[in-house]
Amino acid sequence: MERTAGKELALAPLQDWGEETEDGAVYSVSLRRQRSQRSSPGEGPGGSQAATLAADTFLHYRTSKVRALRAARLERLVGELVSGDPEQDPSFVPAFLATHRAFVPTARVLGFLLPPMPPPPPPGVAIRKAEGLDVSFNKNLRAVVSVLGSWLRDHPQDFRDPPAHPDLSSVRNFLGWAAPGGAEAQEAEKLLEDFLEEAEQEQEEEQLPASWAGPSRAAQSPGPDSPEGCVEEEGPELLDFSVDEVAEQLTLLDVELFSRVRPCECLGSVWSQRDRPGAAGVSPTVRATVAQFNTVTGCVLGSVLGAPGLTAPQRAQRLEKWIRIAQRCRELRNFSSLRAILSALQSNPIYRLKRSWGAVSREPLSTFRKLSQIFSDENNHLSSREILSQEEATEGPHEEDTPPGSLPSKLPPGPVPYLGTFLTDLVMLDTALPDMLEGELINFEKRRKEWEILARIQQLQKRCHSYRLSPHPPVLAALRAQRQLSEEQSYRVSRVIEPPAASCPSSPRIRRRISLTKRLSAKLSREKSSSPGESPGDLPSPTSSLSPGSPPSSPRTKDPPPGSPPASLGPQGPSTKTGQALQVYI
Repeated sequence: MERTAGKELALAPLQDWGEETEDGAVYSVSLRRQRSQRSSPGEGPGGSQAATLAADTFLHYRTSKVRALRAARLERLVGELVSGDPEQDPSFVPAFLATHRAFVPTARVLGFLLPPMPPPPPPGVAIRKAEGLDVSFNKNLRAVVSVLGSWLRDHPQDFRDPPAHPDLSSVRNFLGWAAPGGAEAQEAEKLLEDFLEEAEQEQEEEQLPASWAGPSRAAQSPGPDSPEGCVEEEGPELLDFSVDEVAEQLTLLDVELFSRVRPCECLGSVWSQRDRPGAAGVSPTVRATVAQFNTVTGCVLGSVLGAPGLTAPQRAQRLEKWIRIAQRCRELRNFSSLRAILSALQSNPIYRLKRSWGAVSREPLSTFRKLSQIFSDENNHLSSREILSQEEATEGPHEEDTPPGSLPSKLPPGPVPYLGTFLTDLVMLDTALPDMLEGELINFEKRRKEWEILARIQQLQKRCHSYRLSPHPPVLAALRAQRQLSEEQSYRVSRVIEPPAASCPSSPRIRRRISLTKRLSAKLSREKSSSPGESPGDLPSPTSSLSPGSPPSSPRTKDPPPGSPPASLGPQGPSTKTGQALQVYI
């Protein structure tokens, strides 16, 4: 009996059953087995039966069918939102709301979702509440109200369409009729007020004198006539501050930007359009994260290369400090700035400085090697993925235990991920799976897989809200004031500091690999690749136009020194065009 029970418990709780086709929709069917324990007939609740419980009980399983919609026409997908089917996959509604913009605009979904409303009353007559309708219609009405409430709360930007926001107005009118005074109606009213208030603020900011905006990044960048592109800056430099101060301010900026990312902008079908003509406004929250990443790499390049007169030991001190800042970012679980710093240190203009690296102490050099292993591109960046998963499973300090404005624990909330990993996965997924299946059916299985990635981004965003970091204006000012070097300037300065040599024996060696991700992402970017004779490492970067004026990756020499790492560790190879930014984003 026990052996039989043990064998039964080893069975999977969810087993694939097959497919069902119903009214032009394709479902995958699974059987969910739930165990319940029952006593043998005649057994009572008394304690005398406890000793024989193991022998007298038997296992009973209740099997229920679970259906997951794999493909259907748009009308059927929208109808599934409010079907109330007890066999429906619980992930369907959040997956649809998160990904629908990849295959249908919001207005069209609302056209199928909102039932017809009675004609508006004459002036001076209040709108009547939806009542006196048949039971089935009221039930459907409640389902529509519930879906709209979730939509407004989880994806408010779907309804942003200035200046009139017609989709939001339609939803507000419907909720005012179907559920007046309810939480959903109040949410719609508040959202419309917020949109209108934001528009007024933007209009006021546009009317401000240009001189109030302060110097721009372009104005701060050194001109071509500047000696080696470097100009002394008044006030403290970024590296004049402590390691903790710099790392915590970088984390503060990354947390704010990552928390604002709209997951739908990360979808492969959206992000892959960013470089097309007229797509300058595509994925603005993701672009902001990329721009911050480039700023951090620029600060490393500028501070290490920005003073050609430094001796090798002095330059080594700057390298060591950036390594300590990177280590502190790791302790803060900020993988975004961590990767940005490492990418700059591994770029050719810095990495080729063998005398400077030779003066770096053994301990920071060992730390640099260990940190670099986190973002190894072996097995599709398996190391960084596993580490991120482990960090997600680690609990940070509870909010009530953390005093406001401080970060007392060595194990803070987070982590802040490197967003490029998710972008890579979503672009690859978008290319690998078709949007439509035979019979003009929308491939919703693809959207469900995308939703699994987007849901993870949302979960990480919630965890980032628990950070307790306060802005330190002097550090942020130094970060903004840090001089930026162009691609040609950075490499020219590097060659002035240390003229080209046959090898770089003192540079820390990191094995060069061309990963599967590099090769695949070149195809997934939907951009023209290089000629057939070029290697994957020479492919142009598809995000190179996102941050004009940011510090770039170094141009490759004809004979790169042995042991030198690639200028970019990302899935695409380093940029080869002048004026492009060093980025590891796809």
